Amino acid sequence: MKLWFFVFICPCLCLGLVPAKKLWLLFLISFSISLAVAIKLLLDSPNKNKKRNLPPGPPTIPFMGNLQLLKKSFLDIESFLCLLHAKYGPIITLRVGLCNMIFINDRSLAHKALVQKGSIFSNRTPAQGMSRITTSNQHTISSAGYGSSWRNLRRNLVSGVFHPSCVKSYSQGREWVLKTLVGELTQYADSGEPVVVFEKVQYAMFNLLLQMCFGQKLDQSTVKKIENIQRRMIIGFDISTLFPWIGKILLHKKWNELLQMRQEKEDLFVPLIKARQDKKQLQEGDGNFLHSYVDSLLGLELADEGGRKLTQGEMVSLCSEFLTAGTDTTTTSVQWIMANLVKHQEVQAKLVEEIEGVVGKETKEVREEDLDKLPYLKAVIMEGLRRHPPSHFVIPHTVSEEVTLEGYVIPKNATINFMVAEMGWDDKVWDEPMAFKPERFLDGGEKVDLTGSREIKMMPFGAGRRICPALNLAMLHLQYFVANLVREFEWNPVKGEEVDLSEKLEFTTVMKKPLKAKITQRKK
Repeated sequence: MKLWFFVFICPCLCLGLVPAKKLWLLFLISFSISLAVAIKLLLDSPNKNKKRNLPPGPPTIPFMGNLQLLKKSFLDIESFLCLLHAKYGPIITLRVGLCNMIFINDRSLAHKALVQKGSIFSNRTPAQGMSRITTSNQHTISSAGYGSSWRNLRRNLVSGVFHPSCVKSYSQGREWVLKTLVGELTQYADSGEPVVVFEKVQYAMFNLLLQMCFGQKLDQSTVKKIENIQRRMIIGFDISTLFPWIGKILLHKKWNELLQMRQEKEDLFVPLIKARQDKKQLQEGDGNFLHSYVDSLLGLELADEGGRKLTQGEMVSLCSEFLTAGTDTTTTSVQWIMANLVKHQEVQAKLVEEIEGVVGKETKEVREEDLDKLPYLKAVIMEGLRRHPPSHFVIPHTVSEEVTLEGYVIPKNATINFMVAEMGWDDKVWDEPMAFKPERFLDGGEKVDLTGSREIKMMPFGAGRRICPALNLAMLHLQYFVANLVREFEWNPVKGEEVDLSEKLEFTTVMKKPLKAKITQRKK
């Protein structure tokens, strides 16, 4: 019992997570769980796990698992995992609490799991705590278990707003967002003040995704409100997910705050959904009607749930997922790419030379139809995604049945984590993997299939059946906005400051020190 007190109860009290007057209840719950687990372990065969040949890993403490993880930041955990992989091999097991978490950092093993055995490795862990509410009980594409509901939701997105014809129809929206972004950046160029790149690009991308989601341009006040609630929900520390069995009882204030934020989100989203429904009924036959993501959700039926329509809450969750996934990953990648162009002026100069050679010096912007003529631009984007993947891990997978991988047993419902960044930095595949060298992706260099269907060399969008459905749209946005930002402005470091490529974790892996740049308009 002393172990429980010092490991769990004392930290909670010291950190202020649990009021002192409620500590007795936490103590009682902890004691009950300890007793139940102890009895279960006594009843279980002591040699059960040894016989199953799980992937290797460090020794664990009964009940608690690998306590080293509790005192480490996310990036420290990543370094810790690299040390474990060096010691135990490309596939390891960590026991966190009562759960087995398996980590894979090898590209060939990732291909075997995600592609060759994709039907088994494509499930998700059942939602716990607040995530049941934020995902409408796993009725979003990223959270849904592998099955017919997930297929239905994903197919609706891919065949709807991500279909090439629909993506093309939003070209005017991209032009409008680019014009607005360039206008704001021009003010910094004229004044000589440094610009924080991330903030400006993020707002522009969010505006574009809102238009694709709801089918209309929203006023600045509404955009800011939606952006604010999305950000608060992402960065809010969801203790109920880590400890769902105590969330409602001991952390009811935090729980209520999260419920209130969810209600705020619904209050913002539902009127937009209803307005779109009314407009769709009036104008759907109009040839100029621009289809949005909400339009597809309004008509979607869940065949495995009796053919019912989506609830308003489920549509809110799906719209929120659409906005977050489409904005944060692209914005993060743009910032990392621009940071490297500021740091490596020779790469920026070569990119400008290619762009001007294709579109000329007098053209106002790089058009979407010009992008296929710019191989060095594509190489810069690919190198940015390899060197700085927006997420160092894909969303954890679970296996739907017990399976063998590389001679090891992966138990049913085990959580599988794929170390994306490590695969893109593998020195067995990449020459000088930590250097920024776009030339490696030109003709005669590395042949890389981003989908990973043939083999995996890098997987910034995941791989297999759960690969990001927005891969093609993301590549279009990255090429279009990076090309035009470089075409319009010269990007230089702020005098006396170096570009710092240190990382920190938010929803994505972002620059610890956001990029500030001195920009001037290029002469035309």
